Amino acid sequence: MTTPKASDEATLHYGDGEFAVLRPGRFVRCAVSARAIPLEALRYWSAEHQEAYFSPEEARSRMAPVQ
Repeated sequence: MTTPKASDEATLHYGDGEFAVLRPGRFVRCAVSARAIPLEALRYWSAEHQEAYFSPEEARSRMAPVQ
């Protein structure tokens, strides 16, 4: 498996239920794990925080209240 190039990283604006591509690319990075997420596989993000998540687990961990 090859590591994605930074030049292939997209910039998105995350909305409620959809996102807009601001800078084209093939993937975005998970805000929690820094794993590359191909745009066609992107399902989890926060419009409020403007960040993407690799899976529901990362999204939940980011949204959990600080103890």
